[in-house]
Amino acid sequence: MSEWHIRFGTAGESDSFAAKGYKSSLDVAEYTAGFGLDAFEYQCGRGVRLGLPKAELMAKKAAQHDILFSVHAPYFISMSSLDEEKRLGSLRYILESCAVVKALGGRRVIFHSGSCGKQSRETALDKAVDTLKRAVEAVDEAGFGDVTLCPETMGKIGQLGTLDEVLALCKVDERITPCIDFGHLNARTLGGIRTKQDYAEILDRIGEALGDERARRFHVHFSRIEYTAGGEKRHWTFADTQFGPEPQPLLELLAERGLEPVIICESAGTQAEDAAAMMAAYRALHV
Repeated sequence: MSEWHIRFGTAGESDSFAAKGYKSSLDVAEYTAGFGLDAFEYQCGRGVRLGLPKAELMAKKAAQHDILFSVHAPYFISMSSLDEEKRLGSLRYILESCAVVKALGGRRVIFHSGSCGKQSRETALDKAVDTLKRAVEAVDEAGFGDVTLCPETMGKIGQLGTLDEVLALCKVDERITPCIDFGHLNARTLGGIRTKQDYAEILDRIGEALGDERARRFHVHFSRIEYTAGGEKRHWTFADTQFGPEPQPLLELLAERGLEPVIICESAGTQAEDAAAMMAAYRALHV
């Protein structure tokens, strides 16, 4: 199968991974395929600790099941930091993530841009744009030019990562592709995603800003998220229907518009089960 079709997968392993008797990351492909899923986002949030030889073994197993890996880069990245050492140190985490995703046979590295801190949003965004330009140069110099960097929309209001801020970062280079976390956008807008039209406006904005294949093949994170006045508080599961947003309207729009994102479920402990539910709901639209 082509790499380019809509895919559904998980952010890391669900609680059921261990419950089913799996013990090693080498079992990820078999576990993921057992749910009928074809994507998996390897979590390096606390540092890139996966050795390249093991990653290459994981890639071979994944290829047998047409599972596409992506990598979530370390949370330590802060492209907008007032601390220059920390800001430029972000490049090392990007490069380490690129090396791992290539060994896994994947192409996408997802990252958090940082927070605004004691600076204006405009100043923070300018810093992040500068850092990302440097990151693109470093990635190319290291031979990772075929890796796609994906800045993520963020859930806390104080973080850099509104939809428009992420789309601005995507203007740095035509390869940079947005990671649209709909749960985060709903949280930072205090419940702003309620209807199909709300989703449509987000998709329209992506299309207007990018106007190319990135608007069809963007990256998605999805989960129900509780929020407070400051935005994101915690992730929940699809069973926790008191928290939004609802996935069905988004799936309908993706089907109607023929969009082909990679959709990664970030539910709290049931991400594989909930990703499989999203995939089933999407396929039901084509019956």
